[in-house]
Parts: sequence; structure tokens; C-alpha cells
Amino acid sequence: MRSDQAQRGPAQRLAIFPDVRRIAILRGGGLGDLLFTVPAMRSLAAAYPDAELTLLGSPGPASILEGRHGPPDRIVPLPAIEGISNGTASTPDPAETERFVERLRGERFDLAVQLHGGGRYSNPFLLGIGARHTVGARTPDAAPLERNLEYAYYQHEVIRALEIAALAGAVPVAMEPHLEISEGERHAGRAVCGNGRPVVVIHPGATDPRRRWPAERFAVVAQRLAEDGARVVLVGGDEDTELCGGILGSARRALGLARSELVTSLAGRLSLSALAGVLSAADVFVGNDSGPRHLAQAVGARTVSIYWVGNLINAGPLGRGRHRVHLSWTTSCPVCGRDATQVGWTAERCEHDVSFVADVAPEGVLDDVQSLLAHASR
Repeated sequence: MRSDQAQRGPAQRLAIFPDVRRIAILRGGGLGDLLFTVPAMRSLAAAYPDAELTLLGSPGPASILEGRHGPPDRIVPLPAIEGISNGTASTPDPAETERFVERLRGERFDLAVQLHGGGRYSNPFLLGIGARHTVGARTPDAAPLERNLEYAYYQHEVIRALEIAALAGAVPVAMEPHLEISEGERHAGRAVCGNGRPVVVIHPGATDPRRRWPAERFAVVAQRLAEDGARVVLVGGDEDTELCGGILGSARRALGLARSELVTSLAGRLSLSALAGVLSAADVFVGNDSGPRHLAQAVGARTVSIYWVGNLINAGPLGRGRHRVHLSWTTSCPVCGRDATQVGWTAERCEHDVSFVADVAPEGVLDDVQSLLAHASR
């Protein structure tokens, strides 16, 4: 078998590697990025039942997997590493990275699985930890691994991860992420959502400003749902507090005193675990393509989402029975007109942080929320 062997589908798997007892899985990035790897991790766990799976992941998002049934068995938080986990919180330190790599090299992994992009930065890192076998995606400018999947930007992230797992002989056992909810999380969800009214959770944020539906559209949705008697709960991290506060104020002013208390905000007040509980207890989730949207789906919520068309290809829900999507077909920057369809490793994006989904109207979103609320009541 040639070292550049690439497989085109999860079912076209290669042979299992022999004598694998320790597996490292690399996936930095945000919450959604991590959740997309869950089916692949479960496939690897099924293919190598006697192996310990160690996730090398971003500290904040990876915490959502701690203490749950199923893989990974262990989580090792990544420090700031260029091209992998260098967020705004810290600057990569080459000396710290080398110490971290040395530590991982000492663990003597049998198999290392690269699920972090096209490999320009992640493949050299993975090779550095010295595993006996390596698999992962690869762009033409990335270092080759033992078994490689040719990286194509427009591919669903879950399917890409499953294809990479198939390079190690793993058969898919699930096609979408699923997380079991703990009793503590269920309690947190009941505390917020258990009031007898239908509950719609709205997350208006997104890491990339271009994915954000305008705040005034969310305010319209919140107002109309409250007018119909639903309770609306706005959620988000500390960075979303001001955004949620503005939506809360707009919706309450439109509602007047009689129903204004039906719209509330918990932005900046929920841990990631508590958020999972609230999402699992909600009747419907509404939001952009974001980590909380993917978490909502993983814990079983019905969702109505606003997507830029390119992001739907890479990160949309596969089914439509419980998950509805509203698409923006914008393909050029609304400010400068630059083509936006080749974002990613193939082309630099423009500097404008305007919404690419502003053309989605609230009426269709409301129709889908009400349809899913009707399903929930049955």
C-alpha cells in the first residue's frame, strides 16, 4: 500500500493497524469543530476496543466531553500552537510547543489521527509526537502522513472525519454527533425550561461575524413567539452579553408590559455543561451556524438555523425532520464584491465583517419554529 493512499468514502476502509493500544486524536478549534469529530472517535473506539483514546483538544470546548460515556477516554488540553490552537487568549510559544510535543512523544502512541484541517500545521505537529502509525487529511503543501485523505474544502466535517477514521480501518457507527445528558445537566435544563410553556432558546452569536443574522431579525422572532405565548430564552457566552441585551430590550419594548417577561437572557451566565442541559430541555433552538447550534443538535434539541450556503455544505444538519435550515445564497462580499466561495486554505478572505446571511427573512424562520413547536407538543 502506497504511503499516499487516499480513500474516497467511509465505507472504503483500509486494514486495521495491528497491536494498537494508545491512540491520539488531534482536533483543535471551537465547540462545533470538536463535536464534528465525535462520530469518528466512536468509530475508532469500536475498531480498536482495547485501545485508550486520547483527545488533544482546545481546553474550553473539550470540557464538554469530560465525564461522559464513550470516547475519548482521556483529554489532554492543547497549549497555544500556531495554526492549531492559537486563539486570541494567548500567543504561541515555540519553546512551550516543543516541551508539549516531547511530553506526548514520551507517551509512545501507536496511532495518531489528524482531524484538524488540511495538515499544513497539524501534520508536522502530529508527526512530531512519534506515533507508529499516522492518518489524516492533507493539502498539497502539507507533510504526508502514513495514510492520507486528499483535503477538499467543501466537504461535511463529520464525513471528512469519518473518512479519516476509515484510513485506520474504522467502520462508521454513527453519522451525527450525540451527547448523553447528565442528571445535573437535566436539572439545570428543568430549572430554566420547566415552566409549562413551550420554550424556544435563541443563540444570536457566532465566532465569524459573517455568519450572524442581524440582531433585529432575532428580536422580531423573539417578539412574535412571545406574543404567541412561548417563553424565549437568549443564551451566549460573555462575548454575547451585549448582543443578547440589545435583542432583549427590542423585543420587550415591542411586547409591552403584558408579555415582556416572557423574553429573558442568560447570556454570560451558563457554564457549557449547564447550556447543554438547557438546550436539551428546550422545545426548539434558533440560531446561526455556531458551536451552541451544534451542541443543541447533539443533545437532542429541534433546531431552526440560519446558514450561509457554503457553511451548510461543511457544517449543516444531515436530516430535516427535526432540523430546519434557512439559506443565504450570497456568494460575494456585500461591501467589496470579492468572491467568497473559495474561503479556507485556498484563498484569503476580504477584511469586511458584514453579515452574509442578512437576506434571510424572519417569516420563514418563524414558520419553521412554529411547525417544530407543534411537533414537540405532540
